[in-house]
Parts: sequence; C-alpha cells; structure tokens
Amino acid sequence: MMWPLPALAAWGLAWATYLTLGALHVPAVAGMAGASAVGAVLMVWGTTPWRRVFIAAGFPMSLIASGLAGNLPAWAWLLPLALLVLLYPMSSWRDAPLFPTPAGALAGLAALAPLPADRMAIVDAGCGVGDGLRELHREYPAARIDGLEWSWPLRLVCAWRCRFARVRRADIWTADWSGYGMVYLFQRPESMPRAVAKATQELGDGAWLVSLEFEARDLEPRHVLRCPDGRPVWVYSLPGRDRAHNSR
Repeated sequence: MMWPLPALAAWGLAWATYLTLGALHVPAVAGMAGASAVGAVLMVWGTTPWRRVFIAAGFPMSLIASGLAGNLPAWAWLLPLALLVLLYPMSSWRDAPLFPTPAGALAGLAALAPLPADRMAIVDAGCGVGDGLRELHREYPAARIDGLEWSWPLRLVCAWRCRFARVRRADIWTADWSGYGMVYLFQRPESMPRAVAKATQELGDGAWLVSLEFEARDLEPRHVLRCPDGRPVWVYSLPGRDRAHNSR
C-alpha cells in the first residue's frame, strides 16, 4: 500500500479494536492495551523506522486528541511503553529494530550463492516477523531454514507466519552459528564487525554471510544484488574457522 495508507489502515484497525472491546464492556485500560498492541504488531507495514513509529504511536496519540482518554488513569499511558519493551527487550536495543526484508530482496541469491552439500541449512539472525525467512525459503526450498529472534512476541508472530521454518527465541550473538551454510542479516552498520568476527570464527569454509543494505567492510563481497528499491544485498564467501585456524 502506498503511504500513508498503511498508517491509516493500522490506526483504523486499532480504533476498531478499542471500540469493539468497549462495546463488550471490557475495561477502558484493557481496551487501550489491546488497541495499542494491534498498532505495535502492524508496525511491520511501515517501510522506514519513522513510519513504523508513526503507525505504532497513531492510536495512543489520537486517543489523547479525541478527549476519550479522560476516564483513563494516568498510569494507563505507560501501557504503550510496556508493549514496546515487550517487543524490544532492553538487552536487544543494541541490535536493529524491526526492519522487514522487502519482497523480492533476495531474488537470484540461490544462483549466486549455492549452499555446501554438507550444510544445507540457513539461519536468519534477527528474523523479526519472518519476511527474510520467506525470501530465503523461496530461494532455497530444499534447505532447512532457521530463525533467531530475541523478542518473544515477534518470535510468536514469526513462527505463525513461517511454519516451514524452525523459529526460536535466542540471542543472535550467543547462539551457535556453526553447521549453517549461510547466515542472513539485516542489522545495522555498527553490528557488522561483530557479525563478521562471529561468522569467521564459527562458520566452515565455503559458508556464506549475506547482509541486506549494510556492508561488512572487513570482507570482500563475492556478489552484490540489488533490491527492487535499489538497496544492496552484500554476499560474502567466508574463509571460515578451518582456514582461519590454519593461518595462525
């Protein structure tokens, strides 16, 4: 949907939730919490960080402006903040927020980055609600697809959307990446050196590291794809732990 239709649709659904719960005589605080949760989940419709913020904040702000919030206790306005903490626990604030992988972003990846025969497995480190998993499954239908996500609400949504994958709640930096033929990331620039160090240490020779948008400056890319919106997809072939050990 063209912007701002995603925001308008999300706000409308949040308000419909609030009014429906009110008609069912659900307490106003619980109705606000439910409607705010709808807005938080529908952040995935935003294509930029600020648009996702607008989508999530639209219902609480419009409720204030409407004057209908007068009968809510003051502490009720902490509920949207609590929902945000549930979606993004403080321990994950150093990593990327919810950045969905665009549709078609990984088109052609399988032809350029074949998986090693003994490691037909891929992990999306920070899978969010599963957009990257869907792209990876389309490119590698025979591979085992795993997702790692620290936020338990996002993990539940992802597992529901991506039943073909094994999605588990885990810290991407402490989870074991060994045994995978490919690690896919859509993180942030400052996370890339850490990702390169972990991948080089744990992945075997010939494994792939794929990063949407953000370059791993310590590695030489084997290929660079382009998303439909023009953003790069960096494809790296890793020397892996065996070669790194031999070079010492």
